[in-house]
Amino acid sequence: MSAIGKGFVKCLCCYLIILLAVTLLAPVFTPYDPLSVGLMNILQPPTAAHLFGTDQLGRDVFARLLYGGRVSLAVGGAAMLLSVSFGTGYGVISGFLGGMADRIMMRVLDALLSIPSILLMIGIQVFIPASFLSVVIVIGMTSWMPIARLIRTEILSLKGEIFIQASVVVGASPAQLLIRHLLPQSLPTIIVMSITGVSHAILSEATLSFFGIGIPPHEPSWGNMLMGAQSYVLSGAWWIALFPGLLITFTVLAVTFLGDVLQDRFALPQLKRSGKW
Repeated sequence: MSAIGKGFVKCLCCYLIILLAVTLLAPVFTPYDPLSVGLMNILQPPTAAHLFGTDQLGRDVFARLLYGGRVSLAVGGAAMLLSVSFGTGYGVISGFLGGMADRIMMRVLDALLSIPSILLMIGIQVFIPASFLSVVIVIGMTSWMPIARLIRTEILSLKGEIFIQASVVVGASPAQLLIRHLLPQSLPTIIVMSITGVSHAILSEATLSFFGIGIPPHEPSWGNMLMGAQSYVLSGAWWIALFPGLLITFTVLAVTFLGDVLQDRFALPQLKRSGKW
């Protein structure tokens, strides 16, 4: 990797670390309560007292950004863990069993993949009470299918390797094959899918909250802030939507670029070994 590439990766990591630290230490960086309503301070533009202005209820936008970041990032991390865990398990079982079981599981997966994930999320979420847990479950359980397909392909590819066949010959059990060989070899793919899954979950939470069926409106999140701002932006209160929109954009781009860089980094040794690089 070139010096410019390494510097770019460091910038991405620094941004994400700073963002995580600032949101976790939100009380240190702002004296305002994100839920405190100030009817005398409604729709104030950015000032020294309120760095990012106030919203339609007089709440400090900067404070809501920091506390809302906790919710949005927590949803991203928790939903990612759920989707990666379920998708990895499904893909490993399908690829390892092979035969008729693999074909049946893949047809089920194809049927689920034929439904747009955002429509599936909205269709499920409208029928259950909005809460942090419900949003995590809905996002996690509607985004595992691409992960399962990739892991299944990885397992099928690894099963044909000589060292796997040699392990079978010397009497390795299925559990030993999975734990000692197949899962460790699939770890780079799992890591990359985990990182990119965070950005997908953050965007999904923002979308659901924007439609009013995600995080409950009284709890700050970046998606809720955009939802509350849609009626006031055209009247001149641009700051209500600008700052949460920028945070969502920069965070999703940073996580996505980091995933792409790691994917290239993990793929490079494999290309060298195969003689394609």
